[in-house]
Amino acid sequence: MPVSGRSVFARGRVARTICALAGGSALLLAGCASNTEGGGSPSGEDTVAVEVDKVDAIAATLPEKIASSGKIIVGVNIPYSPNEFKDPSGKIVGFDVDLVDAVSKVLGVTPEYTEADFDKIIPSIQAGSYDMGMSSFTDTKEREQSVDFTTYFSAGVQWAQPAGKSVDPNNACGLRVGVQTTTIEDLEEVPAKSAACVAAGKPPIEIVKFDSQDDAANAVALGKVDAMSADSPVTAYAIKQSDGKIEAAGEVFDAAPYGWPVAKGSPLAQTLQQALQHLIDDGTYRTIAENWGVEAGVITTSQINGATS
Repeated sequence: MPVSGRSVFARGRVARTICALAGGSALLLAGCASNTEGGGSPSGEDTVAVEVDKVDAIAATLPEKIASSGKIIVGVNIPYSPNEFKDPSGKIVGFDVDLVDAVSKVLGVTPEYTEADFDKIIPSIQAGSYDMGMSSFTDTKEREQSVDFTTYFSAGVQWAQPAGKSVDPNNACGLRVGVQTTTIEDLEEVPAKSAACVAAGKPPIEIVKFDSQDDAANAVALGKVDAMSADSPVTAYAIKQSDGKIEAAGEVFDAAPYGWPVAKGSPLAQTLQQALQHLIDDGTYRTIAENWGVEAGVITTSQINGATS
C-alpha cells in the first residue's frame, strides 16, 4: 500500500472538505472548513499565536542566501485542512503554517508562502526557486532521491464513528463505511479490508462514496454510515470540529512521516531539524498541534530523510 499523506495518499491529492450539516439546515460542525477548490473558505479560527524567540546558535547555521535576504521562500499547495488552507480573508493558515511560522521565528527570518501546483513544488526546489516545501509531503524513499526531507509529523489512516458506537476497522465486515472518492481509502484501504471479509466468508464492507469529506463526516454524525476512513489529520480535525458528534474508531495505522523538502544536500535540512527540535523540546510544537486537533501525529524527534518506504 502507498504511504500516507496527500493524494491518493502520498499527496498530490484530491480536494478535501471538513464541514457538515445536521438535520436539514442546522450546522453540525462548528467552524465549517471547506476545502473544495470552488467551495467556501475555511474560518482559520484555530490559528494560534505562540511566543517564540530567535535562537542565534541555530540561526547561524542558515545558508547564506536565506540569512542575507532575511526570508525563506516556501512553496505550498492548497487547500488541505487543517494543514494548509485559506481563511476568508485569503490568508494561508493551518497547522503547517503555524509550525513553519514558529520555526522561522527561531531562525529570525520571515516565511514567504508561494502557491504552486503540488507536483511543481519539488522541481522548483531543485531549480532553486523555493527554499523549501510545505504541503503535507510524505517523506518517501523515492522522493529522497530528488530532495532531502526534515520530518515534522506522522500521518496515517484514521477511522471515525458516531459518538458512543463501537467500530473495529479491522473487523468492519457488513458495515457501511464512508470514504471520499478517489482517495486511497476509497481505492485501496477499505476495498482491501472488504476483500479480506469476503475471503473469510463474511459479508463485504459496503463502501459509501462521497464527493467531499464534509459529506462523509456528515453521514457519520447522522448515523447514515457506521464509520468513515480518511487521512489521520483530516479525521482528527473533523472530530475536533464535530462538537462531540463523532469520535475516533481505533488507532492511526499505516503511518508514515510528513517532511519539509529542501534541495538535495542543502544544509537547510539540518537547520530546520534543529529549529523544529527546539520547538519540540520546549513544548511549542505540541501546543500548535493540539490547537489544530492533530496531536495524535506529533513526533518526539525530527529526522533527516526518515522515510519508512
